[in-house]
Amino acid sequence: MPAVTVTNRLALPKILGLPSENAHVRPVQQVTTAPRGFEGEGFPVRRAFAGVTDADLDPFIHMDQMGEVDYGPGEPKGTPWHPHRGFETVTYMIEGTFEHADSIGGGGVIANGATQWMTAGAGILHIERPPEGLVLSGGLFHGIQLWVNLPSSKKMVAPRYQDLLPDEVGLATTTDGGSLLRVIAGELGGVQGPGSTLTPIVMVHASVSPGAEVRIPWNPSYNALAYVLAGDGTVGEERRPISSGQLAVFGAGDTLVFTASDTQDSRTEEFEVLLLGGEPIREPVAKYGPFVMNTRAELQQAFEDFEAGRLGQIPATHDRPSR
Repeated sequence: MPAVTVTNRLALPKILGLPSENAHVRPVQQVTTAPRGFEGEGFPVRRAFAGVTDADLDPFIHMDQMGEVDYGPGEPKGTPWHPHRGFETVTYMIEGTFEHADSIGGGGVIANGATQWMTAGAGILHIERPPEGLVLSGGLFHGIQLWVNLPSSKKMVAPRYQDLLPDEVGLATTTDGGSLLRVIAGELGGVQGPGSTLTPIVMVHASVSPGAEVRIPWNPSYNALAYVLAGDGTVGEERRPISSGQLAVFGAGDTLVFTASDTQDSRTEEFEVLLLGGEPIREPVAKYGPFVMNTRAELQQAFEDFEAGRLGQIPATHDRPSR
């Protein structure tokens, strides 16, 4: 994977787990397998959170693994213009390129380890699509889109856009150098990610060498999820097997443990895991399509505001949104 990497992991700050006599390792509550589907104009995704309760996901709402797919010439696809309100979208490109544009003037290219963080808040229109050159040539495409809920007090904040470049990601390793931890948002063992979040969360992409164990501290007030992007391994001290396209939901505790299998398949050099945790909001959730609110009435208002053009206007240089 061409996401941010280093030649000497041992030169990085080390994340130390709690001493074993003090650690409360989080047990594995559930392992689910993400079903496959299609999004936008027809690009393949895996619905990472399928089969998990809202209470276990809180404050997260939805996540798609986009690809991994190797497009032929003319095949790359994106999304049409569409609205959002009431949450934040996070697009992390592991491999390949996406272009973003929105109704507040945010946008740019997201490629090979970059992240875009868009706060929809009171309302925004945006589009994500492969650049014209990639459509013509084809190529590998692999990324994640995550939806992070906002509390009722922040659902109507002004929208904003953050462009997080690959070299801004916080980097760390474990004591033995057996893993590379990319901290995209939040804080892990003193290493801070660049994402500025309205809902307190942590987001980490871990690459774990075959046979290596990761034992790291985790905020006990946060939930804990681990989604496998590629490879095989185990989660928890119970060493529950997990592989590509599966999600582990952890119980209470202050330490996460997971291990890469001694051998990986021919396409995967390391065990690739996306770690997510956040402070639960514990409010009612009303969601439908591109809106995440607290009540059905607020959802209805969001649709009415969109139809009336109150969620923003498409720049004149772009097409009108698809409905």
